Amino acid sequence: MFEPVLLKNVDVRDGHLLPTYEAGGGYQALAKVLRQDTPDEVIDLVKQSNLRGRGGAGFPTGMKWSFVPKRVDKPKYLCCNADEGEPGTFKDRIIMERDPHQLIEGLAVSAYAIGAEIAYVYIRGEYVTAIRRLEQAIAEASSKGYLGTRILGSDFNFTVHIHRGAGAYICGEETAMLESLEGKRAQPRLKPPFPAVAGLYASPTVINNVETLVCVPHIVVRGADWFRGIGPDRSPGPKLYCLSGQVRKPGLYELPMGISLRELVEEHAGGPLPGHKIKAVIPGGVSAPVIPERGMDVGMDFDSLAAAGSMLGSAGVIVIDDATCMVKVATRIIEFFHHESCGKCTPCREGLNWVVKVLRRIEAGEGAPGDLEQLEKLCKGIFGNTFCALGDGAAMGLRAALVHFRDEFSAHIEERRCPFH
Repeated sequence: MFEPVLLKNVDVRDGHLLPTYEAGGGYQALAKVLRQDTPDEVIDLVKQSNLRGRGGAGFPTGMKWSFVPKRVDKPKYLCCNADEGEPGTFKDRIIMERDPHQLIEGLAVSAYAIGAEIAYVYIRGEYVTAIRRLEQAIAEASSKGYLGTRILGSDFNFTVHIHRGAGAYICGEETAMLESLEGKRAQPRLKPPFPAVAGLYASPTVINNVETLVCVPHIVVRGADWFRGIGPDRSPGPKLYCLSGQVRKPGLYELPMGISLRELVEEHAGGPLPGHKIKAVIPGGVSAPVIPERGMDVGMDFDSLAAAGSMLGSAGVIVIDDATCMVKVATRIIEFFHHESCGKCTPCREGLNWVVKVLRRIEAGEGAPGDLEQLEKLCKGIFGNTFCALGDGAAMGLRAALVHFRDEFSAHIEERRCPFH
């Protein structure tokens, strides 16, 4: 039986308060590394655990940390991406609201490893409760000596600052987030240089997701072998899955990485609503290509989903049943990406504009022969031709919908109406 690790405090009374966190072993990881580990030893430990970034890209965390130059004449920064703008995703919000000290300890240990003394938590402005809880937790941690100068009697100094976002999806892209932190318009930067070398204020910067950071203290206390013993070798560890859509028990589930998508949806989340069948599932937030019901016997990990033509992304699992029109789903998703495009790249800015126009026409029963081919041509022009992955996610998602549910798109054009109305 799998015992939750990352969510162990979320249903505990006063789980967001420091005494509760300390009673459960909180800040032992920070004390351990400050007492007996060098920064390089912490980085090596995280490398050995094979922790991969939980924000969507799945890049090895320890390797990312190791890219930070050892000796530079500039300060080093740690940035926590807590913007969480991907539709279908709410895991980070739960952690910040219910167990914020877990994130603060993860930030402190990670900052010690890379040599940073300042961290910024870039958080969605709509996350009012999470912001309030984080501010309270920072104050508590500072008063007990877990933040500030000479932490726990060591030479390590560390402070955490909160930066509220203003509602832009593009700020989830790491370099656009850095631009926003610097007070500029949030648009992706051309890479290289990568943030590890020239990030915030042109200084070495590491950017990690909330879920990634909260894994770090558990790896320090329990060891790399413990972490690698959960889930598949290439994508190990506990994982947070957000379940929403047309499913009986939506919510946040902590289970081993690599669990079958079918088991996750049908057993843990209770399956489809009464009287309906599952048509498809979006496994990783709306950027992830849809998977039809017949493909649900796939492991929920980075490599298995990539081999199946989709991606784990943020693990925002959205269940779609047989009463739902896939043309409507695709249209709403592309409308979202078009609205949230920063406009920097012509293929994304103009391409998504035309994709939305064609999809709206098809959905309204005004589609014409050749529209599907035109959509495919537009996707080809967008994919791989933009600064960031926003356009790629939109194009991949629409391509998958056209492949798996082409008959529904064709029916809208041929019958000049939605068959589901």
